[in-house]
Amino acid sequence: MPLRKVIVITSRSRAENARGKIHGVNTSELLRLRLHHQQLTNARSRQPAEVVGWLVAMQAQEYAMSKWAIALRLAGKVRDADVEQAFDAGKILRTHVMRPTWHFVTPEDIRWLLALTAPRVHAASAYMYRQLELDAAIFRRSEAVIERALQAHRFLTRTALQSELARSRVKASGPRLGYLMMHAELEGLICSGPREGLQFTYALLDARAPRMRTLSRLSALEELSRRYFASRGPATAQDFASWSGLTLTDARAGLESLGPDFAREDIDRRVHAFRPAGRGLRSAIGSAFLLPDYDEYVMSYKDRSALRSTRELTLAYNRMIVMDGQIVGSWQRSVAGDSVSVEADCRMPRASANARVLAGAIRRFAAFATPLRHIRQKEHVQAREQQQRERKQRRVRHPRGRRPL
Repeated sequence: MPLRKVIVITSRSRAENARGKIHGVNTSELLRLRLHHQQLTNARSRQPAEVVGWLVAMQAQEYAMSKWAIALRLAGKVRDADVEQAFDAGKILRTHVMRPTWHFVTPEDIRWLLALTAPRVHAASAYMYRQLELDAAIFRRSEAVIERALQAHRFLTRTALQSELARSRVKASGPRLGYLMMHAELEGLICSGPREGLQFTYALLDARAPRMRTLSRLSALEELSRRYFASRGPATAQDFASWSGLTLTDARAGLESLGPDFAREDIDRRVHAFRPAGRGLRSAIGSAFLLPDYDEYVMSYKDRSALRSTRELTLAYNRMIVMDGQIVGSWQRSVAGDSVSVEADCRMPRASANARVLAGAIRRFAAFATPLRHIRQKEHVQAREQQQRERKQRRVRHPRGRRPL
């Protein structure tokens, strides 16, 4: 792919530019910075909540794959059960907060984030509210029922809450039920509880995120802007607006509010903002990732052209293989009992180095997805087989059970 050369003008470099210190950036370096700031090549977090807090919000409608999105950004060995435990404990929450769709957020951020973004989600949902005959009176009635039920039972599944609504003669089924629950989330009444088996539950937000900070709208916009561009830059105001669901006017104001620790680069006649990476910036060359559905590396940007390895590549939001910062194919997993297999469909040169890097990415996912009990069982079988081999070798060296004194 041809590299686009651009001129870099940072927010703190006017005097340097006057002295001729102007830097250059190309597509490869743009991707390198994004991989770094998204903690894909710079994993330093140890806990799932640290990853979610760094990214502020992570798209999470595909729950199983969303846990993998967190694990990709964690340092050290991580298993599915580790992220699940953090979710069940309420260290990360899952709710409707932007655009609208499910996102992971932390208890520390959920209240000020909802206050900023919920009005936009309500506006985007207004047509469906009318179609489903949902008005302010219905929302008040349904949310009073939901609140009483969760005060009495703490955690309830959607089916259980549907039964409570039906007993109170609130019509709640199909899309209507979904929008009633989403409205209660946006109003800061409920959020996710721990799972019951494979079923999700709801909890009162006051129980999962008590006494968390609130911000004025201006402060919330500045906070979200700072953290978005720090964790996803280089990015534009258009990218920020597309990701957050805020207006382009808000997004531009947020970009303008960034402090002197952020750089601004003119790429393809659009201002890209980001925080300089320093010495820890690694090359994207030689990196490979099995991205989950709707990963933030893709969903964070309106303009995704830099991610294409070829112009013919169609960008989908499901499982993608990223090598050297660009999408080169897709992957699928299959589960049979306790075993996990991965099938990769790649459009890349068949070089041995590429194959090794991709194999490493597949092994990483398999280690995450394979149940711990299966790993332990496999280790036990391997240890038993090793003991049997050692006993056989001793019998060969010392026939008839004779041992040296």
